Amino acid sequence: MATSTAPTDPITGLFRNVRDHVPADLWDKQIGLLMRDYPYDSVMAARVLGQGYAYLLTAMAHRDEHLGLGPSSLVDIGVHTIILDTVAYAALCRVHNGGQFLHHVPAVEFKQDGTVLRTAQLIAAEGWEVDLPLWADAANCSPCHPGNDSH
Repeated sequence: MATSTAPTDPITGLFRNVRDHVPADLWDKQIGLLMRDYPYDSVMAARVLGQGYAYLLTAMAHRDEHLGLGPSSLVDIGVHTIILDTVAYAALCRVHNGGQFLHHVPAVEFKQDGTVLRTAQLIAAEGWEVDLPLWADAANCSPCHPGNDSH
């Protein structure tokens, strides 16, 4: 009998894997970019990037719901790494966002309204593993424009 080595949640079962949605060469490139631009080793870079993808894929899955989702500051680093490669990001949007580009509309002020924790809860509800230490600054973050279909 084969046993799974994938992480599991006692309620939802196996977690969804962001790596199933990202070509290996793109993942490796983005890990390299994070390691180049931040004091991250490959493990930390993978954590940040994985949460960035889980956030974006969740936002795309809930397009047109105007939930005002927002990442923590560490997860936002992963998000920016993903969206700054616009060709790859446009392809991600084509596949996961009904062909529509999911815009990034940052606000100047931090909201401090619980958005980040609600976002992490929604990500978990979507079946993605939430790396809670990366969401720890939730009270001081989520500067993305609320109430629209952007991130």
